[in-house]
Amino acid sequence: MLKVTIDGQTLEVEAGSTVLQAARRLGSDIPTFCYLKRLPPLASCRMCLVEIEGLRRLQPSCATAVTDGMVVRTNTPLIEETRSSMLDMLLANHPLDCPICDKGGECELQNMVMAYGPRESQFRDDKRVFHSEDIRLSPVIIMNVNRCIQCQRCVRMCEEVVGAVALGTVEKGMDTAVTGFEGSLASCDQCGNCVEVCPVGALMSFPYRYKARPWDLVETDTICPHCGTGCQLTVGTRKGEFMRVRSKWDEGVNHETLCVRGRFGLDFVASRDRIKQPMIRKNGALVPVSWDEAGDYLRRRLLAVESKDAGGLASPRLPNEVLYQFQKLMRTVFRTNNIDCSSRWAAPFDTLGTLLGTFYSRTPLDDVIGNDCVLIVGGNVSEENPVTEYLLRDAVRRRQAGLLMLSARPSRLDADARVVVRVPPGGEVASLAAVVTALMAAAGQTLPGDAFADIGATIGRPAAGTGSDGPDRLAIALKEGRSVTVLVSVDLLRSPGARATLLQLNNLLQVLRLLGKGPAMQFLFDRANQMGAWDMGVLPAALPGLRAVADDAARAALARNWGAQIPSEPGANLDAMLELCVGGRMGTLYIVGTDPLVAYPDRDFVTRALGTADLLIVQDAFLTDTAGMAEVVLPAAGYGEESGTFTNNEGRIQNVRKFREPVFEARGNLAIIDFVAALRNQALRPSTQGEIFNEIARLVPAYRGLTQDGLGADGAFTRAVPTLSAGVFLAPPSVPTAADRLMLITGDCLFHNGYLSERSDILNTVANDPYVAMSAQDAAELGLSDGDQVTVRSGQGELTAQLKVDRRFPKGLVFVPENYRALRLNSLLRRGEYPCAVEVQKAHATLDVDHPGRIWRGV
Repeated sequence: MLKVTIDGQTLEVEAGSTVLQAARRLGSDIPTFCYLKRLPPLASCRMCLVEIEGLRRLQPSCATAVTDGMVVRTNTPLIEETRSSMLDMLLANHPLDCPICDKGGECELQNMVMAYGPRESQFRDDKRVFHSEDIRLSPVIIMNVNRCIQCQRCVRMCEEVVGAVALGTVEKGMDTAVTGFEGSLASCDQCGNCVEVCPVGALMSFPYRYKARPWDLVETDTICPHCGTGCQLTVGTRKGEFMRVRSKWDEGVNHETLCVRGRFGLDFVASRDRIKQPMIRKNGALVPVSWDEAGDYLRRRLLAVESKDAGGLASPRLPNEVLYQFQKLMRTVFRTNNIDCSSRWAAPFDTLGTLLGTFYSRTPLDDVIGNDCVLIVGGNVSEENPVTEYLLRDAVRRRQAGLLMLSARPSRLDADARVVVRVPPGGEVASLAAVVTALMAAAGQTLPGDAFADIGATIGRPAAGTGSDGPDRLAIALKEGRSVTVLVSVDLLRSPGARATLLQLNNLLQVLRLLGKGPAMQFLFDRANQMGAWDMGVLPAALPGLRAVADDAARAALARNWGAQIPSEPGANLDAMLELCVGGRMGTLYIVGTDPLVAYPDRDFVTRALGTADLLIVQDAFLTDTAGMAEVVLPAAGYGEESGTFTNNEGRIQNVRKFREPVFEARGNLAIIDFVAALRNQALRPSTQGEIFNEIARLVPAYRGLTQDGLGADGAFTRAVPTLSAGVFLAPPSVPTAADRLMLITGDCLFHNGYLSERSDILNTVANDPYVAMSAQDAAELGLSDGDQVTVRSGQGELTAQLKVDRRFPKGLVFVPENYRALRLNSLLRRGEYPCAVEVQKAHATLDVDHPGRIWRGV
């Protein structure tokens, strides 16, 4: 530790600390423009100059390291004069347009001038003007170059944190201007983090421009609904109307950053696709009715089908309290464990339970990615969890963490990775098995029963020319690491071999623990409350707290508190519930906030299943495709219209706050669940959000002792509840062989996440068109070019979209984002088969003879 004296106060700091960091610990007010905590120091604005005893010149405190015995003064006449002069220079060319500038009232330059600036300028020359009009850099970002003060925050944020390198500078000195390539940001992430960190009104949000003044806004701190990273954001509304989103510095896992979906994708709350009032099906059509009429009709229909099975499906975007109450409703009122929370895949709880109970680290992501090695398995973190990508890049570049990648899809993080293993979809299991074998051999141990004796012959090797490493390099890197974190994409759960992959992950984590690596593991969920949905027991084989339905003690404890018996047999997951529908055994299928008709593989099968359920109830904010098939539709509050909590990927529980009233005749989800229970002549107690939270904190072990008031600005961490490890090493299944046909995979894209974001008008201005991605080699062999309209055809169906040639894509792989409803991507997929073999060919345009001006795309 080093001793430093600042303005007469002495403290001890760690070696490497800067004077600015030490001064802020003491509460000393040192102004800055170019400094940002998460960026390397630039020392260009000269606002943070201080006097250091023994040095002749003033020194930038942001870039000056503390030395033992250093004496610093932060507020002397010379420093005051220097700060005033620096501000006078900035104002010399700064336009005097504060009344119309969107940054007015939040401008750091305004605040600095008030606190430290000159009362009269020494400059009398005409102001320099770059452009007479603002420049529209992208659909969401607009720039006034004349206001720029050259702090370079935006450029450095874009390159160092986001990794996009979309902004840069031209010219030099006082003529320096920040801009995108050829005055455009067409290739950037459109995340708006440059707007957030700009201290003045040089970079602005185009959707928010001229809509409101900051003092007109009512601001609400809440949590992003798009993915499981759990970013904190602040929503601004004016007279109840959504205006903008901003992020707060040094709060939450994200600090001052957000991705494009979080910053610009919340306008979906004002979508025109809202369900206005309850509807029931009459003569084959949905007809609007009152809540009373819907209740009378639903009471009769529930009574008519009560002798048959019931099932429930709830969205992992709903708050914990709603999910908890929904599973309680299904288990105690409908007397069934037929409950699920995913409309895309079936979670194998028998293997998930071991991973979550034994290795899942409910600790800050910032801590676990600070480990010596970070292994990412599956998916594309750059597009599924963009802010997590920012944190990982920081861990690699500033904290020297070794990044290891094992996936089918390439991501932007590959450039920062120490090892990249590219495998065919489904090939993760074999590569993980090879790594386990190599680690055990390196430790001089053999696996039980010599389970992997012939592993070398069965492991898939990277294809020549892919630039991919092999599993052996991955094993070497893990062996050399002192500590290891494994981040797992839930994209792996799409595969029919998901159970085997999870078992191999369990094997790997066990071996790493045997080798003293202290492994930590977290999922990279792409839905905001997937962790919470599992914790709340929205699973057919798991009760709240991830305790098995077959656990008599756990079931009895809940039954005592709920005042009702719980079925002892595990229930059916979504796939099995759809089978029950097709078999004529499903009486009531109750779907809340999700759209399996668009999301679940094999659209024809889902259509047939939903159409044969005796009673299909859909409770949603939006008129989804699934709602269009329902017999009863109940309009529910959407995101921002009810309060509750989310549990993010870290296991951090955070407050999701209400910032607008439910529209039309929508009711809160909890109120609707009570409404349905009452139709069965039962009541769920407790029924309010706060009381349900308290019950969760009392009955769910990982949440025990938490209070809503105690969550604070950054939330609170749930606790890991250990379970017995499976301790079983299983040999991998056969490795997927290279198919003669192209293989189709799907997932999130950067600008959209599921079907919620597609209702955002702003996101649709950025990325409205669906696309098909494939490698340059495959495109060349098929005679295709970037931008062509292509048809993708499987044995089930076909779709047409624009081709995007990706030079990083592996040969043999085709990717289509899952979120575009109009594509009906799931029409190409078959249940239990992933990836899907397809053919791709150029779509031919034909003239519509009835409408000569219209071109139809077809083959």
